[in-house]
Amino acid sequence: MKFGQSVCILNVGGTRYAFPMEVLKDFPLRRVSRLHSCASEREVLEVCDDYDKERNEFFFDRHAEAFGFLMLYAKHGKLRLVPRMCELSFYNEMIYWGLESSHLEMCCQRRLDDRMSGTCTHFTEEERRVENKDDQKEQKKRRRRGSGRVKDAKWLESMRRTFEEPTSSVAAQILASVSVLFVIVSMVLLCASTLPDWKTAESNMVEEHRNTESIDHPSGIIEAVCIGWFTAECIVRFLVSRDKCKFVRRPLNIIDLLAITPYYISVTMTVLTGENSQLQRAGVTLRVLRMMRIFWVIKLARHFLGLQTLGLTLRRCYREMVMLLVFICVAMAIFGALAQLLEHGLDQNSSNEEYASIPAACWWVIISMTTVGYGDMYPITVPGRVLGGLCVVSGIVLLALPITFIYHSFVQCYHELKFRTARCTRSLSTEFLN
Repeated sequence: MKFGQSVCILNVGGTRYAFPMEVLKDFPLRRVSRLHSCASEREVLEVCDDYDKERNEFFFDRHAEAFGFLMLYAKHGKLRLVPRMCELSFYNEMIYWGLESSHLEMCCQRRLDDRMSGTCTHFTEEERRVENKDDQKEQKKRRRRGSGRVKDAKWLESMRRTFEEPTSSVAAQILASVSVLFVIVSMVLLCASTLPDWKTAESNMVEEHRNTESIDHPSGIIEAVCIGWFTAECIVRFLVSRDKCKFVRRPLNIIDLLAITPYYISVTMTVLTGENSQLQRAGVTLRVLRMMRIFWVIKLARHFLGLQTLGLTLRRCYREMVMLLVFICVAMAIFGALAQLLEHGLDQNSSNEEYASIPAACWWVIISMTTVGYGDMYPITVPGRVLGGLCVVSGIVLLALPITFIYHSFVQCYHELKFRTARCTRSLSTEFLN
């Protein structure tokens, strides 16, 4: 900050807090840290409600007790709900100061999730004005600097948001729709190419035009167009990304690369060997590579809230997922060994050959614990059937325990992403009207 004193005062609902100006730079509350980058009193008033230049005091007309709990989070790193205060009201305070529900302790997150499950939460008009003011602030700051380099950075940032954030603008939404259309066409073409009638028609066309100069099957042209679009999109997103190394390490970008590469490998082998592409696809390796195009379905996660929620939930609940796998593995080891002993090991004359080994019995355990029950193998002895009943009941109990935590995390992630999408949609509506 280029004006005022070395010590600033935050006045939140009548409660004052004094800080050195340097502390504001990396303050955990995003709204407070924005004060450090303000270059004029006008920009300060876009962040706070009022400003006293003589005392270097910033006024915020917000809930004082809620801000006190947020200050405890800034000091100790733990955030809890305020007693005797509505969970949704405190959550609105958190959003105003730049925090999300993921910053809450787990017990408080569950309380907030339960309240959100039966309540429709709306953002206040103040928060809507804040979102618009943030965008205006960035635009004014870049216009004020006014150099060619800043203009280039602004253009790159606009391109990045267009390709990375489908709800950031009208152009981004149109681009996302086109990308989804290409994904659907590519998936339909891939599925249809495995049909017997499709293969027969394709082979007949290749045989019919064997002596012609260059007549390709229409499916190959469509496939080339789709791959071309995906390649161009991936290259542009790489060029406009802020951190190239971080871009390459992102899981979705790795999946994009794995889905694009097989096509170019197939084309390269066609050019180098001179063999027909249909004969190449008969190879096991190329068929596996070509089938990797199915990973394009994961690309839809950028455009659909449900897939984003699933991915975020799996990332946050990896401990619960590991716990679930441990439960299953322990149960498989115990019930598999007992099933093999009761069905095959005790009586060699009337043994059940389906349970000849513990790995084979583990297959029966996993389909029994998940209550799938294919019926391909089942116990025939009385002790084995009793063990099967215990296996099914224990499977229901063991699988239900970690799933409860995963469910709560899923609800939380869904509400977070839904609110983010709502804010972006409001910004998109404003842009469209303007």
